[in-house]
Amino acid sequence: MDLRQMEVVVAVAEEGGFTAAAQRLRVVQSAVSSTVRTLERELGAALFDRTTHRVSLTPAGEAFVPAARHALRAAEQARAAVDTARGELRGRVTVGTMQGVWADLHRPLAALRAEHPGVVVRLRQAAVTDIRQALREGTVDVAVLALDRRQQRGLVTRLLAREEMVLMTAPERSVPLLSGGKIALADAARLPLVDFTPGWAIRLAADQAFRAASVERETTFEVNDIFAASDLVRNDLGVCVMPVSVAARFPDLRTYRFERHAPRWTVLVVRPHGDPPPAVAALLAHMT
Repeated sequence: MDLRQMEVVVAVAEEGGFTAAAQRLRVVQSAVSSTVRTLERELGAALFDRTTHRVSLTPAGEAFVPAARHALRAAEQARAAVDTARGELRGRVTVGTMQGVWADLHRPLAALRAEHPGVVVRLRQAAVTDIRQALREGTVDVAVLALDRRQQRGLVTRLLAREEMVLMTAPERSVPLLSGGKIALADAARLPLVDFTPGWAIRLAADQAFRAASVERETTFEVNDIFAASDLVRNDLGVCVMPVSVAARFPDLRTYRFERHAPRWTVLVVRPHGDPPPAVAALLAHMT
């Protein structure tokens, strides 16, 4: 058994198939299939159940993949330690991210690239719940997430930013305002709402705020992209709750602060416990 075989099996497991794994590894599919079959013969157990439409891990595969990931990370850390001793820093960092926090990421990534051009960064964008699980499984090294710290048990967190969220509307839309030009959550709930898919952080923050105010709301449109949401708002098809920093990207749209129970947007740097590998530590140093 060698590291390349482990890498191939992990790629098939993560990509969900041999073709996708071959594309990720930049080899032909037959090479991936051959490597997996060779390793299965060596182990005396099938790692994957193969059907016409899907590939899934067997119980043996479920046991093998986490151990293989651990071995691959250990090998990468060993190589990074040698590079560091030689005055170089190489390696790979997988960064989990989500819609709405890119402004908190591009500066540290640019600084890392300038300081250590040999470090390869892979960005993985997904719903916050998926990224959190990937951190625990070790498939993501560090993440920038918008979520309450209490919901990050078992992980190391550091506050990056905190802000209120606002209601974003088309300029021509009339909204019921209170004194001071603010809007009540109950009044916002009566407007056609553009919501995000359950599991996305903006949706989670909005849900929490409406529950705290004991206000029920119905979603008119459901999207998983901030630009799609802004287009719906721009065409006056609905209004949307957005973090201030995200709403600022659309200066042609109007924003209103909430009077009470305003949703909160808390951005955290999140990573697993333990000492981070050198490449990850270099990135973390720029996340302030």
